Amino acid sequence: MTPPVPDGADDELFVKICGITSEADALLAVGLGASAVGFVFAPSPRQMAPSAVADIVKRLPHETVTVGVFRDESPRRVVEIAGQIGLRAVQLHGFESTEDARWVAERVNWTIKALPAGHRNIERFPEYGAQTLLLDGVNPGSGELFDWRLAEGVADPRRLMVSGGLRPDNVAAAVAHLHPWGVDVSSGVESSPGVKDPGRLREFVAAARQAGSDVLAQRRADGPVSEDDPADTGVRQATDLFDWQDDA
Repeated sequence: MTPPVPDGADDELFVKICGITSEADALLAVGLGASAVGFVFAPSPRQMAPSAVADIVKRLPHETVTVGVFRDESPRRVVEIAGQIGLRAVQLHGFESTEDARWVAERVNWTIKALPAGHRNIERFPEYGAQTLLLDGVNPGSGELFDWRLAEGVADPRRLMVSGGLRPDNVAAAVAHLHPWGVDVSSGVESSPGVKDPGRLREFVAAARQAGSDVLAQRRADGPVSEDDPADTGVRQATDLFDWQDDA
């Protein structure tokens, strides 16, 4: 099962902008072409209250993919918050057990499970019941790139999102190297923690989208692709880095 995406986005890299803390930044991200916006409910400089996120979500275009990011939260609380706000997806970014993750995944439309690159549990990803695997840096929140070789072949590209140290100047290289379904960014497009920089945001989305288009075009030029080929169905949109401990 591939992740649900907005109508018309089947041939685009999925671009997620995370760590949104204001209505203005959410609308800016959507206006610049981001596929999704993420709101952090875990301890972080970017942590948001559910009531504040609910107010922002009400003002976004209906088709916007809204993602709630949780870390080691009670499964019932995750589902409760997602339902109350009307979030389109939840992201589990902690040390959630496979049992808790499956419980959540059975009750929400789309579950993303984040794991550090190279983590031993990546090979157990199917046990989490999530539709999407998000690979973050080895030290989440550090803003450091991880060795992209750690992401090679770890998951079906149609189910893979990449995060960790992505910026406007390196996202194209990440997409070209890994051919992921999506990318995720937060601090890489900020002027300060929780405040998005319009210029960096614009450059990131444009670079990610162009890289996704280039990968898809090259694959198609190399020969016919089947309907189920990850190169055809998996190259979509991009974004975000989750900074649990980054105060800078």
